[in-house]
Amino acid sequence: MAEPSPPPSNAGLRILLSKDRPPPSPPSTAVSTFSSHADRDRIIGVFRSALTRTEPPETFALPTVQEAIKPQKETVLVLEENQSLENALRTLLQELVSSAVQSGKKIMQYGNSLDSGESNCLITRLLDIVLYLCERGHVEGGMVFQLLEDLTEMSTIKDCKDILGYIESQQDVLGKQELFGRGKLVMLRTCNQLLRRLSKANDVVFCGRIIMFLAHFFPLSERSALNIKGVFNTSNVTKYENDAMDGISVDFNFYKTLWSLQEHFSNPALTSTNPAKWQKFSSSFAVVLSTFEAQPLSDDDGKLNNLDREEDAAFNIKYLTSSKLMGLELKDPSFRRHILVQCLIFFDYLKAPGKNDKEGPTGGMKEEIKSCEERVKKLLEVIPPKGKEFLKSIEHILEREKNWVWWKRDGCPAFEKPPFEKKSGQAGGRKRKPRWRLGNKELSQLWKWAEQNPNVLTDPDRVRMPSITEYWKPLAEDMDPSAGIEEEYHHKSNRVYCWKGLRFSARQDLDGFARFSDYGIEGVVPSELLSPEVNAKFSSKPAEKVKRLKREDSKGASAQPKEPQVAATPETDGGGSGGDPEEGAVPMDSDNGAAEDGQKRSPEEVSGPESGQCELETDADDNMKTKTTSRDARAGEK
Repeated sequence: MAEPSPPPSNAGLRILLSKDRPPPSPPSTAVSTFSSHADRDRIIGVFRSALTRTEPPETFALPTVQEAIKPQKETVLVLEENQSLENALRTLLQELVSSAVQSGKKIMQYGNSLDSGESNCLITRLLDIVLYLCERGHVEGGMVFQLLEDLTEMSTIKDCKDILGYIESQQDVLGKQELFGRGKLVMLRTCNQLLRRLSKANDVVFCGRIIMFLAHFFPLSERSALNIKGVFNTSNVTKYENDAMDGISVDFNFYKTLWSLQEHFSNPALTSTNPAKWQKFSSSFAVVLSTFEAQPLSDDDGKLNNLDREEDAAFNIKYLTSSKLMGLELKDPSFRRHILVQCLIFFDYLKAPGKNDKEGPTGGMKEEIKSCEERVKKLLEVIPPKGKEFLKSIEHILEREKNWVWWKRDGCPAFEKPPFEKKSGQAGGRKRKPRWRLGNKELSQLWKWAEQNPNVLTDPDRVRMPSITEYWKPLAEDMDPSAGIEEEYHHKSNRVYCWKGLRFSARQDLDGFARFSDYGIEGVVPSELLSPEVNAKFSSKPAEKVKRLKREDSKGASAQPKEPQVAATPETDGGGSGGDPEEGAVPMDSDNGAAEDGQKRSPEEVSGPESGQCELETDADDNMKTKTTSRDARAGEK
């Protein structure tokens, strides 16, 4: 029976491929390790000797790096060289901190000479050298930030205060663009780790310094320091007593009601979306407001806790919740302000701009929020000292907070606008003015809009020219005696209105326009708009009006004395009895001609007051001459 053949093997292939390969060399891990440690010790020795020099860092920093590293390039280190230098400097920094701790001195004062009084701290000197190298671009820009992080981790809280002072002094250099982009995350991590080590109750000032530094170091549009998602700190739980203690004369129900509001303040989103929680908050808050209103504070209570004094400026950010202190806290103005300002912030969140209708409060909640907010503001005004000034400050802060909320919801756009670059035109060329179809931009756009909207001319709501009756209707109402319109407010006193009406009537109502010469502007008004009494004044013909005026003038002339008539007798004139009857008819013809001339006069002469007066005087003279001539004729016949 034949034996099974062995499985195919590629051993021969391996032999063929490795035949020309050189024999493997023995491992050199120990040699490379010894070499790296020797290089690190040599770099540390070079920098130790450089720290003792008193010249400015720019005079010896780069030659020191070239001596320690011997870089491939003269002024810039490559990646491996930067890594070797960073490891050596971190080791040197650790040795200096250890030596400072063993000597019992502060870290940022280690190496200072007590006799000379000059500041020659070795650690500060090392940081200055590395900062100069990073600023000039000789080494990697994030190296100085890494050294600062190591230094804060190796130091105590007291020493960290001095380290933060150094960082604040070099803030302008650290904030440059070439350094900020490489080390901003390291600096943020360093400050956050330091804040976790501090006590929020005992190290309030130090925490404030760190936060203020971050606010100045990072730009205003930096998203890393923002709560974009709007997450609340629900871990901040306010603990209070649930059972009443014996021997305490305090309304325990009010005590629990007051401190239960903190549950709603710590998570406003949950309260606004849950109707049961909102009802509970509303009832509890109404009880607190009623108690504050029933127990107002006097000016003496405000003087007992005056926050203007320096010794009271550093107060804790959280109040004690013991029921034994309830009576004292109710008399404390700052405690009341603390609770009421929390309420305003809570209401301001519920009314935050940009919320959708589903997320925002309902109609009933809006009314409750508005009424409660008014009560809170009234209470803040009466709380001493300087209640009105305090309320104005809080309202100003909340108003600015709305702008901050809008900015975050818009995606935190950058505040810095790029500079406007003017496009350079042709040399010596003049900018050509645009040419419009109808002469200017507005008319061209209006014509284009009309072409795109053909139905605009048939729109019943468009602006159109009124009819004759619509235009003269206001004047017709003023002409009614029952309206009692004064002359000052009469439409006929408006020259623009009358001028437009005459132009309008000249185009569409020639009969009415012709009446202007006889009756003035009031005669142009259509008769259907006038009352019967007013219409009767303007319905008579112009000839009848002239005759009526002549009859009135003749009656006035007959009442005059007869001395003027004696001068016109035949005896005085010496005419005798040779009077001709035809001579007496001539004045009658002239009278008729004068009447006809009066009808053919221009509108201006008829409408004007002086022209009317001249016409009346002329008619009176004609009537006197007619009567005198007729008497002479009768005397001649006799």
